[in-house]
Amino acid sequence: MDQSQIDSQTLYDTALQLAQKAGNAIAQQRHQLDIQFKQGTELVTQADVAADQIIRDGILAHFPDHQILSEELAPDNPTDCEHLWVIDPIDGTVNYAHLHPQVAVSIAYYHQGKAQVAVVHNPFLNETFSAVNGRGAWLNQLPIQCATTQDMRRALIATGFPYDKHDIPQLIQRLQVVLTQCADIRRLGSAALDICWVACGRLDAYYETVKPWDFAAAQLIAREAGVQFGHIHALPEGVNPQLCGENIILAVPALFSPLQQLLQQADMLFASEKR
Repeated sequence: MDQSQIDSQTLYDTALQLAQKAGNAIAQQRHQLDIQFKQGTELVTQADVAADQIIRDGILAHFPDHQILSEELAPDNPTDCEHLWVIDPIDGTVNYAHLHPQVAVSIAYYHQGKAQVAVVHNPFLNETFSAVNGRGAWLNQLPIQCATTQDMRRALIATGFPYDKHDIPQLIQRLQVVLTQCADIRRLGSAALDICWVACGRLDAYYETVKPWDFAAAQLIAREAGVQFGHIHALPEGVNPQLCGENIILAVPALFSPLQQLLQQADMLFASEKR
């Protein structure tokens, strides 16, 4: 095994161990929650911060020169660095606080702006999704592939709802357009797991606007499982698509363009009605 493979395996093992360690911690703390709110409406628990610190300490113990972007302790750190870890200690905090099982720890390692290693761990369902760039994606160490759905009318699609209530009208417009064309829509409450569910064939597509830590790991897992990843609208030049969560879309290959076009149509309708 050459040096790059050794490094990749070490990074993968570190991410996997830290995701499981943080997952154990949030599972143990679930019935002793100290719930607070940031920015007025966004829920955060003491377990979020504690799990963030567990992951941060573990990364820096192994890789002291690496940078970290995390939801709770370092949300504003720059992303244009050679070695970057992107972590979400609890993706699905509202689910977590309400004892729903759709909760995940998400950890990704990026090298020069590209995802190389990813782990998304659900401690309540004992499911660990993972991937290494160019080597495939796994669920509990078994290889996964996305579905082969060809017909939008048979597609099960997931999305999310925004914290900012001003975004609801556009959300409703998109739902109205997409629901008329697909089999059904799900709103499960964890972006990382929604994307991983597309990766393993439980869903056919997902779209939403999210933060980098919500999808940084899951998008690599999905792409390694054959999912097509992109954005509803073209990104400005120079923006890193793997870290831009604005209007992301992930779908099985046959449905990516049709769904993208439906969402673009919905946004045009919304814009015309606002005039």
